[in-house]
Amino acid sequence: MLGSRHVARLLGGTLVGRMPNGMAPVAIVLLITSQGASLASAGLLSALYGLAGALSQPVKGRLMDRHGQILVSAPGALLSSGCLLLLLVGGHPMVALCAVVLAGLCSAPLEAGLRSLWSTVLPDPGQRRVALALDAGSQGLLYIAGPLLVAALATVSGPPAAIIGTVVLGLVGTTVVLTAPPSRAWRPQHTVSSAAAGLHSTALSLVFLAHGGFGIALGAMNMWAVAMAEVHDIEMLSGLIPAAFATGSFLGGLFYARRAWPGSPLVQLLSAAAGFLAGWLPLLAQPGPHTATVVVAVPGVFLTVVIACGFTTADVLVPTGRRTEAYAWLTASVGVGQAVGTALAGALATHRIAAAALPAAGAVLALTVLAAARHRIAARGGR
Repeated sequence: MLGSRHVARLLGGTLVGRMPNGMAPVAIVLLITSQGASLASAGLLSALYGLAGALSQPVKGRLMDRHGQILVSAPGALLSSGCLLLLLVGGHPMVALCAVVLAGLCSAPLEAGLRSLWSTVLPDPGQRRVALALDAGSQGLLYIAGPLLVAALATVSGPPAAIIGTVVLGLVGTTVVLTAPPSRAWRPQHTVSSAAAGLHSTALSLVFLAHGGFGIALGAMNMWAVAMAEVHDIEMLSGLIPAAFATGSFLGGLFYARRAWPGSPLVQLLSAAAGFLAGWLPLLAQPGPHTATVVVAVPGVFLTVVIACGFTTADVLVPTGRRTEAYAWLTASVGVGQAVGTALAGALATHRIAAAALPAAGAVLALTVLAAARHRIAARGGR
């Protein structure tokens, strides 16, 4: 499938263009603290960058459905890059606050755009399923390679180099994607009926809510990893545990993509959500650091299937002319869920059992919502 025309360029360019997602939060913290601000202030700015990017996804998706990908992603990438570079100047804290919020708001919606392109690049549904699996599974690489690259740049040349590297990679990847023939040829399929049709039917809204539950599990897992590192006095655990989860997600994507699986996308989504929940349950036994690192790879394996089947399910619940917006809502749901999970896990950090149970609680929410929505989704054609 990677040998199909344009696929490797679009997938690789999107991954490079989205490197700021994994790099900017860490680079912002390193730069702001190097300018004399407290770690709490730097962490707040980093969180605002991610939250602004997640909340603005639906708006950018709607704009892409109306005006095309180039007219939205190209200016967005330039504005976002300019705002990140503004942080290098330093100065008043309000300037930094406005810069990070605008950088997140304007970031190019490459993820939703790529998933809109698959239907034109890969007409065969089986190939689109493989592409979605590789797309979803490879996202974890952003959060492994991104922080490592930031750390390397900051160590060798200082925090400003990490910000500059983040900007350069974002612009290069966006350019690679937007100059590809499928991106240049893509035109919005906007009609009167699609404009009038709402995205927030009960079935689709429940799919969005379920993905928020998956996001809660992800955000809680990251904070739980930090807590584990402190409890066992092994600083590396805060990075190793998320890396193990991301590795499981990548391997799960490869495994899922290699063959056709029985059942409809909805059935596969429910099955993967159940596996995702089961994978978190061993954490309730308070495993040691080595066992915990291995265990978190299991829910990671199911995450790729959850995301890929979620997009496939949403695909049949929305009008053709508003698919990019729907994809953006799914992305935003996961992002907002991550922010909620991070906040809850931070509040529960001193309660070890509650903190370990929070990822499973997010997975329970997702599975419960999907199970309750099953008949509504099937009635809308998302079997």
